[in-house]
Amino acid sequence: MKWRWVFLLTFVFIFLNGCNNEDPEAGREQEPQQEKNVTETEEEAAFYPLSGEAAEGKINQRPVAVMVNNHPKARPQSGLHEADVVYEVLAEGEVTRFLAIYQSKQPEIIGPVRSARDYYVDLSKGFNSIYVSHGWSPGAQEKLESGEADFVNGLFYDGSLFWRADHAKAPHNSYTSYKNILKGAEKDEISTEGSAEPFTFYTEEELSSIEGEKVDKVSVPFGKSKIYESTYQYNKSLNKYERLSNGEQTIDRETKDPVLISNVFIVEANHDIKDQQGRRTIDLESGGQGLLLQGGGAKGVNWENRDGRIVPVSAGELVKFVPGMTWICIVPDYSMITIEPAKGE
Repeated sequence: MKWRWVFLLTFVFIFLNGCNNEDPEAGREQEPQQEKNVTETEEEAAFYPLSGEAAEGKINQRPVAVMVNNHPKARPQSGLHEADVVYEVLAEGEVTRFLAIYQSKQPEIIGPVRSARDYYVDLSKGFNSIYVSHGWSPGAQEKLESGEADFVNGLFYDGSLFWRADHAKAPHNSYTSYKNILKGAEKDEISTEGSAEPFTFYTEEELSSIEGEKVDKVSVPFGKSKIYESTYQYNKSLNKYERLSNGEQTIDRETKDPVLISNVFIVEANHDIKDQQGRRTIDLESGGQGLLLQGGGAKGVNWENRDGRIVPVSAGELVKFVPGMTWICIVPDYSMITIEPAKGE
């Protein structure tokens, strides 16, 4: 009987000891697998912060914000169709310029590039971007040289990182590329690593719930001249807006691809002339009324400047964007906008 108890106790001891030896090993084997699963989930969920479109892995590339010419002699432009965000704002007279912000795409040709203005510098700062221009106004020069924003200026790279095209004359013929901008940043010891705070975007499930009066077309004058009037026409099959300047579709010079926009945001801000050259100050802080075009609908909203960005607000809450390109028009007179309702609405 005694030997049976000894045998039984020995068996129990060996069994328990074996279990204790196995558990730590099992735990250690599971941890890397769990970590791998978390990493895969993060990569699957990655998206570009300014377009809301899918990305491969974590974004660690600062946006670049390029001053693009909109003079009739500069059209059609290059690379506009690949921007994540575009601001369209008056420079002098009734001439508008674009601040095209790139992160998700890296165009081989961008331009024509034009000179800086101080309020464009202010707009670029809301995106942690590297500001790119060819030339500058005194106010913009002061802001940039004082360190308000990192910049690459074609004045210092004309004929190298910026080149002159044969099809136009200065100042409508300066071009660069995304890669050249990064080379300029490296030469100027500017870090290109980082990202930008993401916009708030609708999910796929939320897109069907977007509200607004159904409209086919909205025309946005920046003054009396039709040359700089922009029109946004809804393409139902693409669920995007096509853009026209003075009735001519905005396309890419090289590829002929049209500019296709997911969000058109039109805001009114106070404009004042500040010098004999007709340079302006524009109030980008006070907020005001706006119109947001999304998914074929037009919705009256307010705008606010939050952390350096012009964003749509309704009842105090941010209005989400549809993933894709966002185009923001800053106009001096909201009442000049004309809206063409959708047929049958």
